[in-house]
Amino acid sequence: MSQNVIELKGVSIYQPHGAVTVLNSGNYRRRGELVLSDVNLSVGKGEMVYFIGRVGSGKSSLLRTLYAEMPLLEGEALVAGFDLATIKRRQIPMLRRRLGIVFQNYRLLTDRNVFDNLHFVMEATGWKREDDMRKRIDEVLTITGLQNKAYKMPYELSGGQQQKLAIARALINSPEVILADEPTGNLDPTAADEIMTLFRGIVEGGCSIVMSTHNIANIGQFPSRTVRFAGGKAEEIDIEAILAMN
Repeated sequence: MSQNVIELKGVSIYQPHGAVTVLNSGNYRRRGELVLSDVNLSVGKGEMVYFIGRVGSGKSSLLRTLYAEMPLLEGEALVAGFDLATIKRRQIPMLRRRLGIVFQNYRLLTDRNVFDNLHFVMEATGWKREDDMRKRIDEVLTITGLQNKAYKMPYELSGGQQQKLAIARALINSPEVILADEPTGNLDPTAADEIMTLFRGIVEGGCSIVMSTHNIANIGQFPSRTVRFAGGKAEEIDIEAILAMN
């Protein structure tokens, strides 16, 4: 078995449309427009990998495939121990418990405070003991710097604090990897820097992060492996050499 938290070989991604085909195994497949072809990528434990490229280049589609919102039609893909080529719909919640997912627009429960946003996720993912739940909530709020915001409503938080809450939610189940889709896209430069500093600490703690971004300044400040999406392909590039030339 691979020691990587993500391993892709010869993966092609299609933007789904039209009819759904349900297979005997309970899997589903859609036909659609080819977005990416022959993607090969490995992400090891405690690695940070950036996805860069224009809007529509396939970054978000690949992330959605990694957390099984879009089906894998071609190639091999292992994510947190799950084979995306054979995963059944009933297994998808189990996959997502091993992942953290962070979106650009936060996707918080706006009618619940910070504590209850996290408590809701824990109940939904099988936590039972209230004392264990409270202890873990305290831990993730401390990691994200929100330890004094537990009873604030989302609208009482800044954009950066709302994204930190989304990251705290992603951390609740101690994921192997966080998938972050433009997590600094709605933030000012100071808040974006805080999110990147937080991500660096998470990576140093052993959790991998795959992050799509348009913010090249963040990459320059926190350089790491970078994959560029263009022309239907995904290719790893030497981002530090490119930044040094500019």
